[in-house]
Amino acid sequence: MAGAQVGRDYDVGQGEAALVAAAEPLEMSGSDKNAWTNVVIPRAMLAHAFPRIDDRLGLKIDGKNEALGLLRRYCQFLETGEPLISPELVTHATETIVDLIGLATGAKGEAAELAGLRGLRAARLQAVLAKIADNFANPQISAQRVAGELGLSARYVHDLLQETGLSFAERVLELRLRRAHRTLSQRGNDGRRVSEIAMASGFSDVSYFNRCFRRRFGYTPTSAR
Repeated sequence: MAGAQVGRDYDVGQGEAALVAAAEPLEMSGSDKNAWTNVVIPRAMLAHAFPRIDDRLGLKIDGKNEALGLLRRYCQFLETGEPLISPELVTHATETIVDLIGLATGAKGEAAELAGLRGLRAARLQAVLAKIADNFANPQISAQRVAGELGLSARYVHDLLQETGLSFAERVLELRLRRAHRTLSQRGNDGRRVSEIAMASGFSDVSYFNRCFRRRFGYTPTSAR
């Protein structure tokens, strides 16, 4: 896509982005086959957080920009879940998106420093949680592997998860138990062995699975059917 705003010409390729304002004259052209994601933020909200944000209009954001990547993943994470209802969570999500836009566009100063502490950390936590949710049934999952896939350190991943009240191991175990419980309670799985369901949920030791299941739900896996 090619465009122009405030006297600046820009072109945006795959994975790249640009900040534009609806209140300013704008030229934009591209192929009909292109697919774009638009994140629309009230200008007043963005300008309040980053007073000199207009200086960033029409500048291309590289596809390797870490904040842009986190913004993309965070928005996808929000879109795939249930709509937020709690005012506190809506405010939190809004602030995170605003922070990431400011950081992605290269905003500077004290406001950007605060956004870096707030927005990046929140988005990284969501990225970690999404990775765990996608891979918890894999017996090889580990904090080190998740950290490596996201370009973080294992220590940082552990620190992020501790803030949620559940450690990495506790979160993985809870997700595995929920899947096993859900699978066991579905009528279509009556013919599957408990051990098979345990393995499919990520457990490699059936005895350990039985102990954890009973401690979590108060009854045996067989009783869940």
